[in-house]
Amino acid sequence: MQDTGWVSVTEFVRNPNMVGSAFPASARMVNRILDPIDWSTINLLIEYGPGSGRFTFEALRRMRPDARLMAIDTGEEFVAKLRSHCRDPRLIIVNGCAGGVNTYRHNHDLPLADCVLTGLPFSTLDDGEGEAIMRETAAALQPDGLLAAYQMRTTIRPLIERHFRQISHDFEWWNIPPCHVYRATGPVRESIRGWNTATAG
Repeated sequence: MQDTGWVSVTEFVRNPNMVGSAFPASARMVNRILDPIDWSTINLLIEYGPGSGRFTFEALRRMRPDARLMAIDTGEEFVAKLRSHCRDPRLIIVNGCAGGVNTYRHNHDLPLADCVLTGLPFSTLDDGEGEAIMRETAAALQPDGLLAAYQMRTTIRPLIERHFRQISHDFEWWNIPPCHVYRATGPVRESIRGWNTATAG
């Protein structure tokens, strides 16, 4: 497996509102996000905007043999390259929008996720789209699940605060561009559509 970083610039130019950066994440950024995760507890990880696969491939390297990773991306070229570069049976690649996460999860008969990872540029999303994605993210997570997000701007913070009980913030300078790093736990059940159904699924 290898990441497909060379397609990042093409997809960024084609669809800048949905691609966080023209440059793949640095190794330091990847480790900053992934190192704190207890991989022995991860049954399902969901990634929004896997892009060139920099996080995807490293997460698969760390995951248990029986764990699953569902990667959701709107970029057709990203999706095609990921499918051609990665034959790992644990990886499910979906060409679609993050707001449909629970539909995709149910379609693939997947449980609630233990972690959602996103680098989607929430600062460029349409009005209401970020709110909808965060609401569906809360619905997609286990009660003790983790949201890990890396962002150029802080637009995502109030969205996280409305849908999660605990939030921490850090900053990673060694990346192009430097990024805010958010971790959130305790999805707010009152904001969740169909929590009982999701829990059963």
